[in-house]
Amino acid sequence: MGVAVSSWPLARAVSTAGQLGVVSGTALDVVLARRLQDGDPDGHLRRALDHFPVPEIAGRVQARFFRPGGRAAGQSYVPIPKPSLRPSRASLELAVVANFVEVWLAKEGHPGLVGINYLEKVQMSTLPAVYGAMLADVDYVLMGAGIPREIPQVLDRFAAHQIARLSIDVHGADAPHVMELDPAALLGRVPPPLRRPKFLAIVSAHVLATFLARDDATRPDGFVVEGPRAGGHNAPPRGRLVLDDEKQPVYGPRDDADLAKIAALGLPFWLAGTYGTPDRVAAALASGAAGVQVGTVFALSRESGFSPGIRAQLLRRLAQGTLRVITDALASPTGFPFKVAQLSDTLAEDARYAERPRLCDLGYLRTPYVCADGSVGYRCASELVSIYVRNGGAIEDTVGRKCLCNALTANVGLEQTRRGGYTEAPLVTLGEDLTGARALIALHPSGWTARAAVEWLLGGLPARTAG
Repeated sequence: MGVAVSSWPLARAVSTAGQLGVVSGTALDVVLARRLQDGDPDGHLRRALDHFPVPEIAGRVQARFFRPGGRAAGQSYVPIPKPSLRPSRASLELAVVANFVEVWLAKEGHPGLVGINYLEKVQMSTLPAVYGAMLADVDYVLMGAGIPREIPQVLDRFAAHQIARLSIDVHGADAPHVMELDPAALLGRVPPPLRRPKFLAIVSAHVLATFLARDDATRPDGFVVEGPRAGGHNAPPRGRLVLDDEKQPVYGPRDDADLAKIAALGLPFWLAGTYGTPDRVAAALASGAAGVQVGTVFALSRESGFSPGIRAQLLRRLAQGTLRVITDALASPTGFPFKVAQLSDTLAEDARYAERPRLCDLGYLRTPYVCADGSVGYRCASELVSIYVRNGGAIEDTVGRKCLCNALTANVGLEQTRRGGYTEAPLVTLGEDLTGARALIALHPSGWTARAAVEWLLGGLPARTAG
């Protein structure tokens, strides 16, 4: 769910209701840094920092970013380093600590299961993020938006605090580029062995599931099979790209995963995209699935990280029947289609998009590329067009691209304020199927809790299955 929408309060609420609560692992370093600069008014972050296994590292992070009482009005957030192939020690420490904090808070004081979801596209942030989550004893790691073939080995090595390596896609490179993380060197000590979390690969096609399952080194512990109507990034349609009258990609039968072939792999799988109602949960279980992954009804719940203004607008439009979600083929710098809720005063509006200065200062979706001198540079299709073209990008790739990094942080009240007074605008993603959300707003006109959503989704199932 973007950045910090599925944050620790929501994951905790789902987990204590008996299900797998999943936090979004995207950009947690900037989330922690900005929440600390806002003063951590409830003290939750500092309480989690006190439990980090190396107090000196947690202390450095807190000293750098914590502002008692929060920032002054109109003051910009302190920037953090962009992800790169050669991250600084401070950058690694922030990423490890931030992922630890989010998972630790989601798991605090109860025995329920908690997972964390990463984007394979954000490769340069993966190693410290995963290690930080494991230090907090995360139960599941989920990853999609790519081919996460190396994650099972990463988890194996981190469980023993061994050096883990991850291949990085570098455009134009003849030789492979690899990042590595040495836990002992980073922490300055070797803690007791960690429990290895289970790994669920998020796939959209049975072909990818078969590829991952055929080798011990790449085999996950299960799959989340995500259809094209799910929120966030979607896999592009197979074959030639065709757009409808609203310039949305057209998906067809070829884009539906063959569930029988996935079931034949012998690994548990969960279904996602259009499974947010009781009857669809029952249908998924009847098809052989272990369960479902549901986003939209929880993104709209009271515990989600959406800012109050955005949640209020979403619920109001949902109740009025005017909430629309379209698949924007151009919005994401990754080139993957991206679901966008059509809300006022967000980058979904052409005028709001046009007034935003094009810049890339967070950089999670930057693409590494080989420069003429053999060094590695970075570019993003949503940055200033002249810079992107100068760095070897094609000008046509910049059309319609939106800065998801800044927009998604704005969704949760962590928007950057820039010199001259410009404040970053949100861009909200939800699943295309709003059937479950419409049913819940009819039952709970003033909004619903995550527990209420869980109970509603499982209400029609036998108690043994629901458990």
